[in-house]
Order: sequence, then structure tokens, then C-alpha cells
Amino acid sequence: MGGWIKLHRQLTDKPIWTGSTPEQKVILITLLTMANHREKEWDWKGKRYKAEPGQFVTSLPSIAERAGKGVTIQNVRTALKRFEKYEFLTDESTKQNRLITIVNWAIYQQQENESTDELTVNQQSTNSQLTVNQQTTNSQLTANKNVRTKEGKNVKNLERLEPNAFQIFESEGFGTISSFIAEMLGSLIDDFGEDQVIQAMKETRVNGSTSLNYTKSILINQNKKRGMHNASNSRTSSGISPEESARISETNERRKRLAGNESGRNSHYSF
Repeated sequence: MGGWIKLHRQLTDKPIWTGSTPEQKVILITLLTMANHREKEWDWKGKRYKAEPGQFVTSLPSIAERAGKGVTIQNVRTALKRFEKYEFLTDESTKQNRLITIVNWAIYQQQENESTDELTVNQQSTNSQLTVNQQTTNSQLTANKNVRTKEGKNVKNLERLEPNAFQIFESEGFGTISSFIAEMLGSLIDDFGEDQVIQAMKETRVNGSTSLNYTKSILINQNKKRGMHNASNSRTSSGISPEESARISETNERRKRLAGNESGRNSHYSF
């Protein structure tokens, strides 16, 4: 596939980058290189589909293969889920293929029209060199203005996607975000949701701790309490996965049975 992509330097300061594993960073760049620069027609879901710029039809194995050695299909699956939460892309899948759309592709990647102004100037240079020079200057000024405008929109868009948990980590005095801490914090956000993580981080600081393990224990305990409260309603709390909710319900039932068989004894369970 020909062409090129553009990366803004501030990408390396954003949580979608700092909170990603090395494999996820490779996958992110790979996805950008796989996206179509122009409209392209595909056969998808049994019908002809026109993929817009920033879209492409692919599969998990294809992405893993393009990303190179050391990147597994599970790495790709996890990365797509993470990037979708950051609203970096959308992912529609079937049994065979998946349609990936890079959100705001037009903002990330400047359209390839810089050469149009120069070509128009050369075509119109029939009267005098002075006129050509003037038109060239105007075209360059317009192009520079467009570049600054698009770069500004790009930065604004990246700022809008930035979550607060990573900022809070440093502003609340947890410490400096290393690659290990970024991966751990990113995993907490994936598992529990950013709002819950932020609240747990604040509670951690109120209790005088700066440990993310302490924050994780708060989140786990909160989910346990929420699961116990809702077990009788067969509903899953927003912070607990269906599998975790089922496990809690099963444990509660086992606890009731044991309590009936061992009347008068105090039994304690950790779940």
C-alpha cells in the first residue's frame, strides 16, 4: 500500500500512548498505515461496500501479521477494545472480517492536496513571471494557514480524548507515570471504568496512601459489595462483569446452604 501518514508529536504525551503497552503502540501505528487514504470498494457482509478514507476491512490475524513479530491475535483484540474506549476507532465485526474506522481521520491526516495550488499556478503562468510569483506566494500563505488550522484542530481533538485518571495520578501526588504504572492504570480503567478508578484514587489519597494496589483493592471491594447487594435481583452492577456477577451469586447460594447445614457455627468467606 502506497502513501504516507502523519503523526502529531503530542501523541506521545497522550494517555492513549503513555497508557499502552509496547505491543499496543505498534498496533496503533499499524492500524494507521492500513487505513485507506482514498475511497475504496470492498465486498463486506455479502454486499458491495465503499470504504471511506480512514476505513478498511481486515481481520485480527491480518493485523497481527502486519504488526510483526511479537504481536499476537490476543494483543490485537485487547488493543482494539482499548482504542475503541478512547474513541480513537470504531470496530464492526463478523465471523470472517471486521470493518475498522479511524475516528476523525480527516483531522489526523491532512488531505493530499498541497500540490494542487502549485499546479494551478504553473498552468496560469502565461502573462508574466511577476503574476506567477504573486500567485505562488498567496498559495503558500493559504497552505501554511490551512496547515496551522488543521494542526490546531488535531491538538484540540487529542486534548478532548484525554482522560483524567493519568492527570490525577500525578496531580494527587501518586508519583511519576512510568511505563509499568501506565499499563497498570490503563488496566484498571479497562476493568472498572475511568469514573470508578478516579473516585478510588481520591479515596486512596484521603486514606493517606499513594499505592495503585491500594486503589485496586478499593475497586475490588466496592464491586464485591455491589454484587452482594444485587445478587437477589439477578442484575449485574455496572462495574462488574457478567462472569463475576454469576460467580458471586453462586458463592452466595453455597454460603446459604452451608449456613443451613452448620447451624450455630460462624462461617467466613472471602469472595
